[in-house]
Amino acid sequence: MGAIRHLLVLLALCASVAAAQAAEPLAGSARVSDGDTLRMGEVRLRIHGIDAPESDQRCTDAAGAQWACGAWAASVLRGLVAGQALRCTEVERDRYGRSVARCAAGGVDLGAAMVAAGAAVAYRRYATDYVALEAVAQNARRGIWAGAFAAPEDHRAQARAQPLSVAVAPGGCAIKGNVSGSGRIFHSPGQLDYDRVVIDPNRGERWFCTAAEARAAGWRAARR
Repeated sequence: MGAIRHLLVLLALCASVAAAQAAEPLAGSARVSDGDTLRMGEVRLRIHGIDAPESDQRCTDAAGAQWACGAWAASVLRGLVAGQALRCTEVERDRYGRSVARCAAGGVDLGAAMVAAGAAVAYRRYATDYVALEAVAQNARRGIWAGAFAAPEDHRAQARAQPLSVAVAPGGCAIKGNVSGSGRIFHSPGQLDYDRVVIDPNRGERWFCTAAEARAAGWRAARR
């Protein structure tokens, strides 16, 4: 019994140390991947409590015209980060191994700011931190609330349900933004590898309507 008790004490101590390490804030500069995902060095961070439009997602404005709301959400987050040092505290890890964290830049809570700007929704499935802010943004018709949009998780579910071999360009936007070991590269119709490139939004890949839009988002043209 004494040996078992000693083992339990050791396990409890190890758990306490692990919890303390997990709660230790991450600080430093970060690069924006999309509207709710950052990379700080080798650490991938998913902002806690929010869900932003996917990189390839398009919404409609008040007049019913389509616009690249996913790319816009990422640009809003880049503006909030704007080269500042971030301070993030991990809440949990998601199934993709990303650190789900509360992050602040210049003392501003990034999750709160994104929802308040109408650049993300409150991710009720996992947290209710920003539900009140979402209601304010919706009533003010800010960002994505100005028109109509699919909930980001519904957009992802639809993308997963669609057979990759018959995936079609959304809204006629046929330029493929691919992420590979060579970086972020876009492929235009007619290029040699165009038909072989499959877009996977879960990897940060997306569709573009024009080459200029792709370049503005940080992609470079394929060489052939």
